Amino acid sequence: MPEIIIINISGEDRPGLTASITEHLANHHVNILDIGQAVIHNTLSLGILIEIPRASQSAPILKDTLFAAHTLGVNAKFTPIPKERYNSWVDEQGKSRHIVTLQAPKITAAHISSISSIVAGHELNIDNITRISGRIHLDQTREEGNACVEFSFRGAPADPDGMREEFLEAAARMGIDIALQEDNIYRSNRRLVAFDMDSTLIKVEVIDELAKKAGAGEAVAAITEKAMRGEIDFPQSLAERVQHLKGLDESILKEIADKLPLTEGAERLISTLKKMNLTTAIISGGFDYFGNHLKQKLGIDYVFANRLEIVDGHVTGQVLGKVVDGARKAELLEQLVQKEGISMKQVIAVGDGANDLPMLSRAGLGIAFRAKPIVRQSAEQSLTTQGLDGILYLMGYRDRHFLGDLS
Repeated sequence: MPEIIIINISGEDRPGLTASITEHLANHHVNILDIGQAVIHNTLSLGILIEIPRASQSAPILKDTLFAAHTLGVNAKFTPIPKERYNSWVDEQGKSRHIVTLQAPKITAAHISSISSIVAGHELNIDNITRISGRIHLDQTREEGNACVEFSFRGAPADPDGMREEFLEAAARMGIDIALQEDNIYRSNRRLVAFDMDSTLIKVEVIDELAKKAGAGEAVAAITEKAMRGEIDFPQSLAERVQHLKGLDESILKEIADKLPLTEGAERLISTLKKMNLTTAIISGGFDYFGNHLKQKLGIDYVFANRLEIVDGHVTGQVLGKVVDGARKAELLEQLVQKEGISMKQVIAVGDGANDLPMLSRAGLGIAFRAKPIVRQSAEQSLTTQGLDGILYLMGYRDRHFLGDLS
């Protein structure tokens, strides 16, 4: 009767170690049912699940392997696996797999403990934990850096909304970012990333900057507050605010456009997406004058935004065409998806405001970026503590994919 044994090898890593262990196993013609290896700070952990045709043959195989391990200066442990347990493990194939992504300036044991406890509380087992950010020098400051660890577990939580809520609470309490998503084919096959502009791709609200130049900063801010309280809708608030810009010289627009402060990580993210041949778009309730400026600066493919009417070099106080509000953003995203000939599941949408939610909800991956609590709770994912380039980790990219080998 066949015997199934898992061999665990641990110790200091060195070239040829795995080759030597498996060579000894090969001499006995064993079958490899599963294998996994990880190296942390030159310390090897190697697991090999083997099938021995007859149990009577196991003793010389294990003796030979133990001698090889001793010669190599590593430890070997052997654990027999009952047939029923092995078959149960095989039956797990085909079940969905989920990824939990943890991002923080510096990752602590408390972060790992919290996430592991939440997963365990939903009666799920973590299969793998992998660092996907680069190595950190001890003398390197990380206040504005990204550290990222990815957890993988098989199976679906019975209460996914409850699990996501627990992660949101833990993230807010510890000042970190935690994302839960299904590890499916679309995660590594995104084709389009669409961004809101104001307070997402750039740090400011352009209309506020224009209003200050027009001497109407307080008046425009008051209208914005009314809109945020739901007292007026976006098209009405936009019309009222733009009226305060009447007479503003077009040169002021250029002055502001030239000084737009990009959000941390924006340039790194966009340049990486371009290298990966992904399409990028700005879909904004702001103004296309500034969106087109960013398009030229960053190499963005599409811009959809509101158009300020300018006559004889001055702003008229009117917006031309159909207003880009929340519903229009979602509509434009759907049109762009059709034009590109892709699936909506291949789309990432990023925004910070309530008017971004229709767009975020339609995308395969909707990300609330540094958003108000109500937007974070409504969106599928959120990033609050890290820069825009943290999106690359959510897509499964490692630092070595776009910064050279930092593994």
